[in-house]
Amino acid sequence: MSSEQSIENKVAASGLVVLEMDSFLPIEEIISLDISQQLWEGIALKEKDFRSFVESTNWENYTGKIVAVFCSADAIIPHWAYMLVAACLAPIVKTLHFGNPDSFTAVTVAKKIEGLDTETYRNARVIIKGCGKGNLAFSAYGQITAKLMPVVKSLMFGEPCSTVPVYKKK
Repeated sequence: MSSEQSIENKVAASGLVVLEMDSFLPIEEIISLDISQQLWEGIALKEKDFRSFVESTNWENYTGKIVAVFCSADAIIPHWAYMLVAACLAPIVKTLHFGNPDSFTAVTVAKKIEGLDTETYRNARVIIKGCGKGNLAFSAYGQITAKLMPVVKSLMFGEPCSTVPVYKKK
């Protein structure tokens, strides 16, 4: 190729719009607080022991963070346990979520999709790029499809070089 020839970006020239699903992921670290470590014999919480845990924990380590509070064990956790943790964390954290980090991510992604300005995609041929770094729940792909269908000309999944057609306006 001579220095006179320029490299053409065929994707840009095609009029395809690529939407990166990773752009909906939370960018900040999610700190996990798994209270399963406080279970007595792995099955139940004892109020006295749990209160001791709450009183001895340095909650300042969570200041300004996103914290996901959950129990990874198959145990019934009384509501008051989450209330005690909330009383310590709510005043100091950026976001307090009751559920595992994956459920926080799913909620965050859903909110971002809901708030998406669809006018950007009006009458566009959109590719939903889903093979990224993040681990998005399948529900996010259904949500983005439902959000964009009323405005797009067509919707595809994959990479610009290899797409799966999903929707085409009639």
